[in-house]
Amino acid sequence: MHKAPRTIRAVLTPLAYIASRWTPSPRTVRRAAFAALVMSVAIVVTGGAVRLTGSGLGCDTWPKCTDDSLVATPAQGLHGAIEFTNRMLTYVLCSAVGWGIIAARSAKPWRHSLTRLGWVQFAIVMGNAVLGGITVMTGLNPYSVAGHFLLATSLITVTVVTWHRTGEGDTAPRPRVPGPVRKLSWALLATTVVLIAAGTVVTGSGPHAGDRSEIKRMPLDWATTAHVHAISAWLVCALAVAMWLVLRVVDAPDDTRARARDLLVVLAAQGGIGYVQYFTDLPEVLVGVHMLGSCLVWICVLRVALSLRERPVDRAGIPAQSDPQLTAL
Repeated sequence: MHKAPRTIRAVLTPLAYIASRWTPSPRTVRRAAFAALVMSVAIVVTGGAVRLTGSGLGCDTWPKCTDDSLVATPAQGLHGAIEFTNRMLTYVLCSAVGWGIIAARSAKPWRHSLTRLGWVQFAIVMGNAVLGGITVMTGLNPYSVAGHFLLATSLITVTVVTWHRTGEGDTAPRPRVPGPVRKLSWALLATTVVLIAAGTVVTGSGPHAGDRSEIKRMPLDWATTAHVHAISAWLVCALAVAMWLVLRVVDAPDDTRARARDLLVVLAAQGGIGYVQYFTDLPEVLVGVHMLGSCLVWICVLRVALSLRERPVDRAGIPAQSDPQLTAL
């Protein structure tokens, strides 16, 4: 009598069906969130490799690689293989995001906030896949390329927030530092957004167009845009130093001060790489490392901001089915 309705529910809500048979541990949920974060950074770095090797049009069209083939063909050579491999990594990213959604839905108690964040990640991945297709079909339009990177940065934002939220509860956020310090963090966030956006303009007007053929660039003077980008970087550095000092003055928690220190280290490395690549005519390897650094800077800035408040766990979670406590029961 009861088997038929349960089967119907399993068909209509597969996530609920999985949740009824699997309870991941909090550590598993956190690892799933971290995997999505790692893949969101990896897709940016590999996308940069596509651009820097001139493989942006290695696949002639989208969603197929050619009009007649779903995969890269021998005629497309190495560039086709590089571009197609990057496309395939999108499926790996989707798998990581999907694992995070399933783990969040199956956790006991069910934290709806984590599930919603997981679906936001999935929506961004799908939107960026479509934008990537538009980028190919428009011959690597620099504005579309810039939007592609900024949307990837949005994905990193959501995955960082999701990863952080797995380590806290769902109660209302409670400040850990005075109000002026939180306002300083907002200024740091806003300035870093400007820095990243300026970086896309530098790329869009610079020499790395993403393909060996003649590609339209942003009609801006590259040297001027690079100087604007550098000024933004110095502002971010100044705000980061101010944040580090203020956190020491107000005797902020140790983990918050550690994250501010980590941000300074990453900024110093990123700034050094930026100036070296500027004075060495933008070697591809350094540009790729600089793209990775951009992701790490943004992650560090977000982690500083998130550490300024806390959400205490309001109740203990139900142990996973494989946990000794549950087995003993």
